[in-house]
Amino acid sequence: QVQLVESGGGLVQAGGSLRLSCVASGRTFSAFNMGWFRQAPGKERDIVAGISWSGASTYYADSVKGRFTISRDNSKNTVYLEMNSLKPEDTAVYYCNLGGSLATIGPYRGQGTQVTVSS
Repeated sequence: QVQLVESGGGLVQAGGSLRLSCVASGRTFSAFNMGWFRQAPGKERDIVAGISWSGASTYYADSVKGRFTISRDNSKNTVYLEMNSLKPEDTAVYYCNLGGSLATIGPYRGQGTQVTVSS
């Protein structure tokens, strides 16, 4: 059974930063691509970023390129999303996911963490 637990969300002013973390258990973490997607109320899910099992390859949605950085620490079964220069349109529930390709949502996801950016 795969478990993904996100943390690090919160309320931040526009231009601020947050760092999301996601700890995985139940699978060989280092064997799988990981990623983050988000969903705002009334909107579809959007891929935000993905990272290969080794960390050598990454993917970013155009909307977050240059502002967000995805990374992973396989020794801690953890994937991170560093978010800088946050904008109100980044407001959403952010989910980590396991097992997809870099630009698709994998079959496993966590419970999500709320990110709210005030203007």
